[in-house]
Amino acid sequence: MSDNGTMQKEEIYSKVLRAGRRTYFFDVRATKANDYYLTITESKKFTNEDGSFYYKKHKIYLYKEDFEGFAEMLDEVTSFIVNEKGEEVISERHQKDFKKDYDSNGEEKPAEKFTDVSFDDI
Repeated sequence: MSDNGTMQKEEIYSKVLRAGRRTYFFDVRATKANDYYLTITESKKFTNEDGSFYYKKHKIYLYKEDFEGFAEMLDEVTSFIVNEKGEEVISERHQKDFKKDYDSNGEEKPAEKFTDVSFDDI
């Protein structure tokens, strides 16, 4: 139980994708009936005028009955974007010469050090 009397949901399996100021958390959690579902959280880092940081987050809950349709739509729209605009990032905010850094195992290295932030469930 947390301080406010609600049950904390235990994460069964988690993966993190760091992407500059954004971090995506993919967390498998259990329902009350002990079935699994997925939460996808986008956490975005912002800076206050005084130099301190704060994070905004957005969360999607995805249940097994929606996995197939979600995966199909995600594949369809991401393929459309790449087919229409290519893989190069077209943005004034992104460096055109940015290259991802890979370690000796071919794994992508994190772009920057990230401080773990704990979020309470909504």
